Amino acid sequence: MTATRVPATDAAAALLGRLVDRGIEHIVLSPGSRSQALAIVAADLEARGKIRLHVRIDERVAGFTALGIGRETGMPAAVICTSGTAAANLLPAALEAHHAGIPLLLLTADRPPELRGVGANQTTRQPGMFSPSVRLEADLPVPEDIDEDGTGEQTAMLRTIADDAVVATLGAGTRQAGPVHLNLPYRDPLAGALPDWLGMPVPPAPSAIDALDTISDDPAEPEPSGALYQGGGGIGEADQPAEPDHDPLVLPRGPRTIVVAGADAGPAAADLAHAGGWPLVAEIVSGARYGRQLVHGYRALLADPELGGRIERVIVFGHPTLSREVTAVLARPEVEVLAVRGPGEPLNLNGATTAVDGVIAAIGDFDRDWFGAWMRASRAAAVDLSPAAPDTDALASTVPSERLGAIAAELGVIRAPLDRATLVDAVWRATWPHDRLLFASSRLVRVADQVLGGKKVPVHANRGLAGIDGTIATGTGIALASQAAGAPGVTRILLGDLAFLHDVGALLLPVGESAPRLQLIVGNDGGGTIFDGLEVAGVASAEAMERVLYTPQAVELEPLAAAYDWDYVRVGTRSALDQALTAPLGGRQLIEVVLDR
Repeated sequence: MTATRVPATDAAAALLGRLVDRGIEHIVLSPGSRSQALAIVAADLEARGKIRLHVRIDERVAGFTALGIGRETGMPAAVICTSGTAAANLLPAALEAHHAGIPLLLLTADRPPELRGVGANQTTRQPGMFSPSVRLEADLPVPEDIDEDGTGEQTAMLRTIADDAVVATLGAGTRQAGPVHLNLPYRDPLAGALPDWLGMPVPPAPSAIDALDTISDDPAEPEPSGALYQGGGGIGEADQPAEPDHDPLVLPRGPRTIVVAGADAGPAAADLAHAGGWPLVAEIVSGARYGRQLVHGYRALLADPELGGRIERVIVFGHPTLSREVTAVLARPEVEVLAVRGPGEPLNLNGATTAVDGVIAAIGDFDRDWFGAWMRASRAAAVDLSPAAPDTDALASTVPSERLGAIAAELGVIRAPLDRATLVDAVWRATWPHDRLLFASSRLVRVADQVLGGKKVPVHANRGLAGIDGTIATGTGIALASQAAGAPGVTRILLGDLAFLHDVGALLLPVGESAPRLQLIVGNDGGGTIFDGLEVAGVASAEAMERVLYTPQAVELEPLAAAYDWDYVRVGTRSALDQALTAPLGGRQLIEVVLDR
């Protein structure tokens, strides 16, 4: 039986084919009925070698997998889902993408307008679902036409919308990358034969913004088959820092200055600190934690009246989130704060922050006394967690007591149990520039920020909203993107037990999809001990803490790993962890580290 052509499939072919023309290489798809036309087009594009297709049964996992791909590559992945709650499950990833400035394309299939608001199955009001967070949204017209040669009006309109969607998600106009939502209503029949013109490249068309109709805002009134096409609400004017300069700002040497690097700051922060001779306060998730200007133990130094108390100017890159001490400095009204515009949400904690596109240190001598005071304090605060070197002389001694003492000391090092500090140190030391390291929003990232030294490695963390959502899925997306075309390296995810269990569905990969090289290092202390450091620990009863905050759990991780076809190893000592982290890895591995409460 020969399949017939239907408008839904022709429309899906026009949209997805154009997204591929514009550089989209990854599509993450959660199967569903209303999205079947999009699904079969995606499968065809994969078969032709045009895209990498990743199928996930859980839309929340799909969204964060796409987020991870966008984090690593700087290009959006497209997420396809069906209607109803499926679309709503993309919201957590969309919010993180908005606040962190990560490109992301949300393609939600939908019922046609006449079925909205009348009790139709699996139907809700999807247009506007992501409005506060998206850079652009469109409720597209229902496809009505079959395009014989790929030159029809409907096909041209969809290709133009695809062009605009890619431009918007990459931050054109706002210079802030982020999510874009295209809502795609289809009528039956929902799938048919693929058009012959699918995959044929077409030149860009003019913008479609002026050609689209605006739908009614009245939820009781069925929408026409026009299209809502707007820039997302995102950040309101009241939240914006001062109007940014459009040229790099040349900074005079005078004020006592530090450089702060928050999440996703990147190498620019370290470069400026070096050029200006200024101390560098770099969070572990910044990608800038290296160099001679790096300040160790920065929390205590920022709270020191002789150092942090004398700061006059701060240049900020990225999104600082890991310490109250940094937040306190950035909120001080007497401190001049310059925030270098990045991909994420603008910073304005003191109500007078100036946003700049870039900064240049003026030529001249730097303040040696200021810099020297910070570096002396930094050296005193540095933490060395490396295991003690063996006493080779004593081990070779002919004096039995000396030799036995050295052997006992060496065995003590080998058998020493892991704590949080030695855990994060081992993972940090095992990670190199060809690897990737993702920190979950668990207690471990704060320990790492306090104790780890400088090292130039690619680091990721979902610190836009700092939730524990989707950590494993995000890391999987990072691994899939970073290991494309046979690139070397391992992606490591360092997370606590609750962050692990929160995203356990992301352990699942469909049969037939290649598993990336991925290590999950789970610090398992049986619950949310991060609450020990919050105010509530000083006022709540032990029973209340246990019941409503710690979230104690006793899940056996080994059979869970086996169920999802992950290798598993449980370690209790530093030497065993070092061995697990450095052994050859061919697929996915779960390393469980049991920690004291």
